[in-house]
Amino acid sequence: MQKLTQKNVFSIFKNSSLAGFSLKGVAMSIGLSCAMFSVSSQAITVYTAGPGAMAKQLAAGFEKQTGTKVDIFQATTGKVMARLEAEQANPRADVLISASWDTAVDLQQKGWLLPYESANAAQVPERFKTPYYVAQGISALGIVWNSKSGTPKPTDWSDLAQPAFKDKVTMPDPALSGASLDLVLGLQNAKQDAAWALFSELKANGMVISGPNAQALTPVLQGAKAAVFGAVDYVAYGSIANGESIEVIFPTSGTAIAPRPMMILKSSKQPDDAKAFIDYVLSPEGQTIVANAWLMPARTDIAGKRPDFSALTLLPEPTANSAERSDILSRFSTLFR
Repeated sequence: MQKLTQKNVFSIFKNSSLAGFSLKGVAMSIGLSCAMFSVSSQAITVYTAGPGAMAKQLAAGFEKQTGTKVDIFQATTGKVMARLEAEQANPRADVLISASWDTAVDLQQKGWLLPYESANAAQVPERFKTPYYVAQGISALGIVWNSKSGTPKPTDWSDLAQPAFKDKVTMPDPALSGASLDLVLGLQNAKQDAAWALFSELKANGMVISGPNAQALTPVLQGAKAAVFGAVDYVAYGSIANGESIEVIFPTSGTAIAPRPMMILKSSKQPDDAKAFIDYVLSPEGQTIVANAWLMPARTDIAGKRPDFSALTLLPEPTANSAERSDILSRFSTLFR
């Protein structure tokens, strides 16, 4: 199809039966046409937790398929949510993708979300979708262990509190990683006071809170530390694919999974384009991009490249409301201060 430009429009009018119209009329027609095309070609804005490379690939695929550009803001869940809150008076995001399911629950309760159920979500399990949000993909939390660290291979969370791992363990900060907070909540739900006893033992054994997920993994890759407690697995799988000497271990007592909810903000000025973006991410092409980033695809009919959540022992799902989550996070932060 010929690209519509001002020059082309003049040519069309010159060579058609409309040539008898005044130049003023032609100019008005051009202005209306250009305005219509300007509106249809506006970019949508997507705020997303990592991985950044996957977000860029999804944006590029969507633009290629639809012609609609996608502006990406990618950061940790904590920073994404802080930016969203700061922009309440002048919201910019059309689509939000979080690493924590509970952020979607909270935003729905606030009335911030536009309901949308994509036809492409038919193959997504019921537990990973609602009328307001749906999983993009799913990660799991595990122990990432450097097999060249000289430490025994751990099999459960409590192993990292043993003397062999003294001062050799990192953990992503639950204040920055929604998935890490989900693990803290899952352990508390399963173990109650025993979970806090474990956290205290890990603190006494020298475990350090190291910022977001990648920052917690880096010293283990470098050999400065031996293991990550509660690593987001897809980051580690990507490193293994690049030849790093680490293993992902899912503890025998259970772990947490972190479905990554996608949602459309009610304040979106381009809801139809936002819906089309959700459709694309849930399409076979979009879900293959998700799988190639070492996440579990949300759709059961798209093959992943790593163990599926059905093969894992899972902790009870977090049930805390926003205030309870805040209290738990404050207690955890105080412990490791």
